[in-house]
Parts: sequence; C-alpha cells; structure tokens
Amino acid sequence: MTERKIIDVAAGLILRGDGALLLGQRPADKPWPGWWELPGGKLEPGETVLQALTRELHEEIGIRVTQAWPWVTYVHHYPHSTVRLAFCQVTAWEGEPAGLENQQLRWVDPAQALSDALRQGDDLDPDKPDGRVLPATIPPLRWLQLPTTYGISGIGSPSHLPAFLQRLDAALARGLKLVQLREPDWPEGPHAESLRTAFLQVLERCHAAGARLLINSMHPEPWWHQADGVHLRTAQAVVLQSRPSLPSDALVGVSAHTQGDITHARKLGADFAVLGAVLATPSHPGEPGMGWAGFAEGLRDAGLPVFALGGQSEATRDIARSHGAHGIAGIRAVL
Repeated sequence: MTERKIIDVAAGLILRGDGALLLGQRPADKPWPGWWELPGGKLEPGETVLQALTRELHEEIGIRVTQAWPWVTYVHHYPHSTVRLAFCQVTAWEGEPAGLENQQLRWVDPAQALSDALRQGDDLDPDKPDGRVLPATIPPLRWLQLPTTYGISGIGSPSHLPAFLQRLDAALARGLKLVQLREPDWPEGPHAESLRTAFLQVLERCHAAGARLLINSMHPEPWWHQADGVHLRTAQAVVLQSRPSLPSDALVGVSAHTQGDITHARKLGADFAVLGAVLATPSHPGEPGMGWAGFAEGLRDAGLPVFALGGQSEATRDIARSHGAHGIAGIRAVL
C-alpha cells in the first residue's frame, strides 16, 4: 500500500475577548463544501507555522495577526487525504474579519459549537454539510473547554489540611477550575481513611466553585469515580492499553516525561498530558529540568493539550504558551 502524503496546514483559533471563536464556511469549489472550519491553509515551502498562519489569515479573511500562540499539532485522516494541523490560538489582530473567498463567517460559542458538532453522528457525507462542523475542527473545540491552569495538591498531613483548604478557597475564588489531589507522602498512606475524608472536603469545595477535581492514580480507584476523573502516573499509564473505564464526562490526564509518554497518552485517549519538569523546582534540588527546548520537542505532534510542569507560575505562562503549552500546572505557585 502506498503511504499517504501528509499535508501540513496552519489553522487559527481566532478568539475574541469574550471567548467567541471565528468559524468559516468552506467555499463551493473546495472539498467538503459548506462545512464549517477554522480559517487557515497549507504551509508553503520554507514557511514556519506562524508565518503560514499570518499569510493565510490575511489572504483569506483580511486580518493582520499581531499575537498568536502555537498550540496543538494533530494529524487527521480524511477518506482521501491526511492532514497535519498545527492549531494556533490567535488572540490579537488588526482589521475586521471578512470572507475574501466568498465564504461565510460566524462567531460561535465554542462550548455550544462542540455540543452541536457532537450531535452530527457518524454519517459524515462530505456532500451533505447541513450546517455541520468539519470533523478535524471538533478536537480543538473540545480542548478549548479545558482550563489553562492546573493546580496540584500538596497537603502533606491531616494537621496541614485546614491551611490547605484556606489556600484552595483563595485559588478557587481567583478562578481556578481544575485541581488534582495527589498526596504521595500522606503519613497513613495513599489509601488512608483520613485522606479520603480530606478528599471529600476538597471535592465539595471544588464543586461549589464550579471546578473539577481529578484523583491521582496512586489513590484508590473508587475515588476516581467519586471525583471528576483520574490523573494517571507515567508508570501506570504506559502499561494500559485503553482509556480507564469512567463516566463519559470524566477527564483523564497523564503525567509525561518524554515525547513517547505523550504519544502513549494520545493512544489511550487521554484528554490532556502534563510534561515536565521543565525548570528546576524546590522538590528536586540540583535537577535543572528539561528546559523549554526540551519541552517543545516533547510535545511535537502531541495530538492533545499539554500543560507545562516544573517551576511554573504566572511569570512563566507566556513563555510556556510560546513553546506550545496549553497552560501551566503546579503545586506551590497555584495552590
């Protein structure tokens, strides 16, 4: 069988300050006519992704990009072609988007667009768009629902719980929406009843604030089902062949240290991965971390959102995003 040529495409998620996302309708003279997609186009020889994105958005919808972030690179197989989509988030531009190729444009709520897209079903006839979203556009709509800050607990012991809950309440009040309970050093062990009591208190506070709580896989599996999903340790993830059996709305995160770990996380159907340590941390003195170049290499062709872990804070958020991170994850600087 002849191996398919991969077509490299830069695709822009043009995001207004109110969170609305711009979609364009494919013209009648192109494949999948009438389907809604993210603006963008093929890379020309010698172009970087951001160069191609800037050129395509100017040619296609008439805007000049002034701020864009690399995000997730994702390979999608259509019946007659394979595309490698380098999704980028565009957060600032000059000019008003207009359909310069006679295509319709519309601003949508990403969550509502995702809900509508998921109702498309499996009958994806390219000649019958019926207002549908192009299949390759559905994954980034899903990824946009993930918060960009991921807090990891560091309670330590029952005596430290009151102080931790105060820090948690403050972080939730600041807008934290995704938390992981991870307590490897709990005095009575990771399965202790006293830790379960703490877990339920943390869960109650998270849900009251509209946040989701994941359980690290070192803790009992029944807790995963009580919470909003599980965060798999690297060693546990690599021996799994499929996504853990959880409710359909549960999240699955994976800890990764290499590009291979991230590749496996994608094969498992994980919702996101955490890659690190990027920078030196107090918990690992003398270990410099993989650095930003190592981080960027680790998430190459990731196919899912990846958080940067290790030495992260608001001060590193922009540099993390400039290297392709979905967001930042941390203990001390977040919780």
